[in-house]
Amino acid sequence: MTHFRIPPKKDIWTAVGFLVLTAVLAWSCVWVWKQYLTTPPYVDPERYPVRGIDVSSHNGDLNLREARKDGIDFIFIKASEGADFKDKNFVTNHAKAQKAGMKTGAYHFFRFDKDGVDQAMNFLETVGNRKLDLGLAIDIEKQGNPEGISRDMIVERLVTMAEYLYLKGHRVTFYTNKTGYEEYLMEAFPGYPLWICSFSEHPIDAEWTYWQYDHHGKVNGIRGDVDLNAFNGTREEFESIGQ
Repeated sequence: MTHFRIPPKKDIWTAVGFLVLTAVLAWSCVWVWKQYLTTPPYVDPERYPVRGIDVSSHNGDLNLREARKDGIDFIFIKASEGADFKDKNFVTNHAKAQKAGMKTGAYHFFRFDKDGVDQAMNFLETVGNRKLDLGLAIDIEKQGNPEGISRDMIVERLVTMAEYLYLKGHRVTFYTNKTGYEEYLMEAFPGYPLWICSFSEHPIDAEWTYWQYDHHGKVNGIRGDVDLNAFNGTREEFESIGQ
């Protein structure tokens, strides 16, 4: 009869630790590759002549007059997050964008674990009656959100928020990536303006209005990296927005 030796607990835990460490390192390598080593797609300036950026307090003190001179036509500014967080730089960034002559929009980072009406009220309270040529956008993404909340609950809260904003006179734009669009928006919000994050030269098989194509752009007047965006249309179509 063959006898199998049971490894000591120490050896078992060493093996488990090695596997966990390997998994963490593999995930980290993938994350770094996606964040820093992917080459942004070529964005044809003739097809997409209108360019923009999106910013939050993480971008620090901005010189948007210099950014405007560098060819930036529009800007989405983070206003709020969840039910009570307000971006500390929103008011200042909005004023700078207006003085620089940029068309301006505001965005809210949607929290999966917060009530939709509470989030809508926080968003509206933050933006107040400030001029927003591009209107309001809701940023919906898994990164930065808690796990364990059902898709149905997330969509329900998202619908509640969008409906509340609509009743207050705002038809929102949704920011997301391809996965977020398919999981949360495609069925529940057909026809809504879409701001898509994609590092492919063909962003998505759906109608979209704005395309975020680079997380590591360089723009005069902004220290460090900034998100770059393109408008899906002609300059004449862009200029008519908000008129």
